[in-house]
Amino acid sequence: MLAGVAFAVKQLKPDVRVIGVQAEGAATYPQSLAEGQPITRAQMNTMADGIAIARPGDVPFELVQQYVDEFRTVSEDELSRAVLMLLERAKLVVEPSGAAATAAVMNAPLDFEPPVAITISGGNVDSLVLLRIIRHGMAAAGRYLSISVHTPDFPGSLAGLLDVLKQHKANVVDVFHDRTDPRVSIGDVRIDIQMETRSIEQRDQILSALRSSGYQVEVLDG
Repeated sequence: MLAGVAFAVKQLKPDVRVIGVQAEGAATYPQSLAEGQPITRAQMNTMADGIAIARPGDVPFELVQQYVDEFRTVSEDELSRAVLMLLERAKLVVEPSGAAATAAVMNAPLDFEPPVAITISGGNVDSLVLLRIIRHGMAAAGRYLSISVHTPDFPGSLAGLLDVLKQHKANVVDVFHDRTDPRVSIGDVRIDIQMETRSIEQRDQILSALRSSGYQVEVLDG
């Protein structure tokens, strides 16, 4: 798709800069362009499966070489934030592959001279996968925090932990209290907490406050 878009744009207006974007975990084009020939990538790991290609095709590669001015990569966190932003702000359901260009602009908006046109395509995403992406995007943006805490099991231990969260205005969504986890020492308890936060700064303040209070805190995957 990129090769066709780049060709069409350059034919209509040669001075327009065309920038390609791939996911970091499946970025075959940057290396291929650097070496001047299509390179095969042995492993790929990205939610953006629609743009995960093990090797650029010969014809698309030649077109990209000729008509694409720059290639950038985006992380999984940046992809999920872009999907979330498009869903919340633009009311568009976009699969991660289709949100890659949006992610690149969101990550470094000052790098792009206006006017900027972003290609957004593809809404082929499973509902359960979309749910995971949304939660991952909220966590990446500092709006959702999931933690696991090991603490001595005594009356009031849970209340003390929640009091720290209350002081920092975290909105607790769910609490799981587990004494039977084999990874937890006898006399201790594992407490998993999911909460909504307002920003990365608030999230970091909460984690710092918990650790300063002596809690062993593990941040779980969002």
